[in-house]
Amino acid sequence: MAQLRIALAQVNPTVGDLTGNADLVVSWTRRAAEAGAHLVAFPEMVLTGYPVEDLALRRSFVEASQRTLAALAGRLAAEGLGALPVVVGYLDRRTDGEARLGWPIGAPLNAVAWLHEGSVFIQSAKHHLPNYGVFDEFRYFVRGDRLPVVRLHGIDVATAICEDLWQEGGPVSVTQAARAGLLLVINASPYERSKDDERLALCAQRAREAGAALAYVNMTGGQDELVFDGDSLVVSASGEVLARAPRFEEHLLVTDLTLPLADPSLPPGEFPVNAHDGTTITVDRRSLSAAPLPAYEPVPPSVTPQLDDCAEVYSALVLGVRDYVRKNGFTSVILGLSGGVDSALVATIATDAIGPDNVHVVLMPSRYSSDHSVSDADELIKRQGLHGRTVPIRDLVDAYEAELGLTGLAAENLQARIRGNILMGLSNQHGHLVLTTGNKSELATGYSTLYGDSAGGFGPIKDVTKVMVWALCEWRNAQLPSSTSKAFLHPFPAAPIPQAIIDKPPSAELRPDQLDSDSLPDYPILDALLDDYVERDLGRDALIAAGHDPALVDRVIRLVDVAEYKRRQYPPGPKISKKNFGRDRRLPITNRWREPAS
Repeated sequence: MAQLRIALAQVNPTVGDLTGNADLVVSWTRRAAEAGAHLVAFPEMVLTGYPVEDLALRRSFVEASQRTLAALAGRLAAEGLGALPVVVGYLDRRTDGEARLGWPIGAPLNAVAWLHEGSVFIQSAKHHLPNYGVFDEFRYFVRGDRLPVVRLHGIDVATAICEDLWQEGGPVSVTQAARAGLLLVINASPYERSKDDERLALCAQRAREAGAALAYVNMTGGQDELVFDGDSLVVSASGEVLARAPRFEEHLLVTDLTLPLADPSLPPGEFPVNAHDGTTITVDRRSLSAAPLPAYEPVPPSVTPQLDDCAEVYSALVLGVRDYVRKNGFTSVILGLSGGVDSALVATIATDAIGPDNVHVVLMPSRYSSDHSVSDADELIKRQGLHGRTVPIRDLVDAYEAELGLTGLAAENLQARIRGNILMGLSNQHGHLVLTTGNKSELATGYSTLYGDSAGGFGPIKDVTKVMVWALCEWRNAQLPSSTSKAFLHPFPAAPIPQAIIDKPPSAELRPDQLDSDSLPDYPILDALLDDYVERDLGRDALIAAGHDPALVDRVIRLVDVAEYKRRQYPPGPKISKKNFGRDRRLPITNRWREPAS
């Protein structure tokens, strides 16, 4: 047996910022060296950020990634870090072989490289290319067919990329045949609710299948609609958790492992192995150092406790907002504060993300706004220390109605559109990013006014159902400074959201005595039906068989289907469910298919 100290650098890169991302690798490599690590690994495509989408199809971008990789290797050596092997993900392209169907020369590769002593020591590419949910990798990449195995201090370390772990076959399935002692997997695995449990079970299963310890390093940070939650971990060959990083923050997970010595009779070189998926994987075996390290005192392992459901969802929303604001060059946000629960939650998330001094809220009461809604909104502003402003819209609405003669639903929507114009005008004047406040239940059923409350640059709760909105408000109010040490929460001296906002019946307040329940079922009933129809893709008969009321099924299906054009025009927002409106769920707007009645 031999010892090895590995460092998993759970970092937050920015798509397209190759220079900044390279700086990130150097900085965290230095931390790993100071921690005495013998190997440091970074996430999938850390040099380019992930996902790069159609940037992968630009030759100039691919070549910039290749140059950055080579320059990074040299820079690490120049800064005295060359002796520490560094594993990084980057964007590469095929330069070998002859072109054949589906494998053009120069096609992009989702690649990984080991950097050592100023040069690129070994490279390989992702084999399994995900093409479901938020992933479109068949559009961009061709697959690799190699498993690099590097002998480091007498231990054979195999390297794979993200989806290669999630799918049967491919490089991971030949790790045991390659007789590796450690399987290192670099990842850009987006967050969705309860994914941590699925991720751990998968890592434990693959470790047992490979007969090797497994180190899993994942990206953290927000990228448009995606949030990466970190949760890097190390498991033993038997699947036992040895170390686990915190979620939703940058972290260096340093772990000492005791692993089997490599068989000295296995020479460096390449040999093909038939994988479980019917492909042939070439094991590319190289050696950096054959002799094991002298015995040393290991560092105590760190296993971070997991978050409960509300804590993880709230953390994802805060990180998604913070990074969208920061990475797109904004310093402040603005939103309409109605006195309702949705805008209250969005304001609180924004305050936790970027601080109260950078959050601007506008109260825009109409003739139908209740006194308690205005006073509740004022109370929230005081509790959170936000910049508040009141712009009454009654005279504006009257002027529009006098000119246009709008009544009924058109008049109701006019109020929302005037509010949207006010927010966009203040955004243009002062450079604030407009946050929309619609939730997933509203977006699903079309209860969102186009060019009104849908007007904005980012929708923090667009993937959060109404029931979850209430749960998150209650959870956040319970996280007082005396009862929490969570770094992502602003230390309010008292509950940030007035309880009256949480307790009041939901209403758009666009007509006298209006309540959501006038036209929608109770939200627990509605959200359960939406979950089955939107996330599970159940048809009409299956929904009824699942226990939903037939008349309500017909009505909700129609509401969801006809609102597709609205959702297509809604701003992006953090994905927290298994199927969000956006990258996950893509339906035609012009569409005559309707679920048939049995």
